[in-house]
Amino acid sequence: MKHYKTVIVGGGIVGAGIFRDLALHGVETILIDKYDFSSQTSERSSKMLHGGIRYLENLDFALVFEALHEKNLWLKLTPHLAREVSFYLPVYKESKRPLWMIRIGLFLYDLLSNFKNSPHSVSSTKKVLAELPNLKSEGLKGAGIYYDAIMDDAKITLEVIYDALKEKCASALNHTAVLNVTKQNDKNRLTLKNQLDGDEYEITADVVIYALGPFTDHFLKNIPMYNWQDVLLPSKGSHIWISIKDLPLKYPIVMTPKSEAGQTSDRVIFVIPHGDQVLVGTTEVECSDDYFNITPDQVEIDYLLNSLNDYFPKLKLNQSHILASFAGIRPLVKDNESSDRGKTSREHKVFRPASNTYVIAGGKYTTFRVMGQEITREIAHHFGVAYNENLTISPLRQKSVISPFEWKIPTAIELKKICETEMPKSFEDLLKRRLSISGRAIWINRAAPIDFNNFFIEHLELLNKYFKVTKDEIERF
Repeated sequence: MKHYKTVIVGGGIVGAGIFRDLALHGVETILIDKYDFSSQTSERSSKMLHGGIRYLENLDFALVFEALHEKNLWLKLTPHLAREVSFYLPVYKESKRPLWMIRIGLFLYDLLSNFKNSPHSVSSTKKVLAELPNLKSEGLKGAGIYYDAIMDDAKITLEVIYDALKEKCASALNHTAVLNVTKQNDKNRLTLKNQLDGDEYEITADVVIYALGPFTDHFLKNIPMYNWQDVLLPSKGSHIWISIKDLPLKYPIVMTPKSEAGQTSDRVIFVIPHGDQVLVGTTEVECSDDYFNITPDQVEIDYLLNSLNDYFPKLKLNQSHILASFAGIRPLVKDNESSDRGKTSREHKVFRPASNTYVIAGGKYTTFRVMGQEITREIAHHFGVAYNENLTISPLRQKSVISPFEWKIPTAIELKKICETEMPKSFEDLLKRRLSISGRAIWINRAAPIDFNNFFIEHLELLNKYFKVTKDEIERF
């Protein structure tokens, strides 16, 4: 039975960040995920690294400060993964926040970044409509313009993991389920199952860290020794992709949709161009489904479409304009003062359900690097290692073969390199996360669509050296 100093269960962005931090400190660590790394919540975000401008109204200044500094750090460290863009926040006569209030809020946003953000501005109605000609003009007073970053969420998670694996003390297993955890003397004993071949085996570890995101309560309640009580207020967020031909847009905008009563609400929807598509989201609804591989429901899709048509009435967008959609669960930690998902803080919390056991929950994508430092510092000291919080501000050392903003078919040489260095264990891993193809439907509406099926079938023999895939499976995707 193999023994590890530290086991991390959960290969999303938070688990990946903790994994890298421990690896850079030389602490023997293995990362385990039931499916592929970043295959759930961490690839189902709004594709932004941002400070969270709406959290200013909740007075979450410390969180916004931290997130803005992390956003600007990753813009410097990984320009191939993230890009700064200007966001337009249109203000109408009936808007809840008048233009003067927006101006103050954007100044505060830049102030909290220590003015490392590109500076905000406020634009007149005429200038806004010149830049966004399809935007509703009736009652438009102008717009605030501020700067945040767009990114490929799955690839950031993957590249953080690749960087950790450069250290000899680090290893990782995707498609591996943790079936049970028990105590054996002072050690943790984990029963694992290979999801691809069904093989079961056991390992032991000194320390176990759970970074399970929205699956925290579901998983830990099934481990008897933890006596776990629910800590999350899960919030389902759904998005849709629309062709930029149907929603022509030069810059991202922030919509403040109307409530059922017809008043502008506290919620926001981001409309963000990505290449030849536009991402629209997100919703905030209660979810009681199985959280794995969830999809948007029709009510959420109608809500997004209705909000779009309120802001872009001339475009008359409907269900037929949707190229693809996806949904994820935000792992909000319960706040005793509120059950409002829109107002619940995005701060993270660390729990200790047993000795040498850590559970991290909550937080937001942008702050992943610093979220786990409370845990990694304590573990480093436990193993007699001096902790250096600045180790993780170093650049990542392995780039994805296919850049997040390329969205192209690989060459045969690139395909081989991806299979050898980026750990895909299934065709879905390759397609969705290593190539960023499936789920974006990126070939739709192109002048010369790429014949993906024939390319992969042509290279079927190569693919089967690394994972099992059939011609039928390729055609199904």
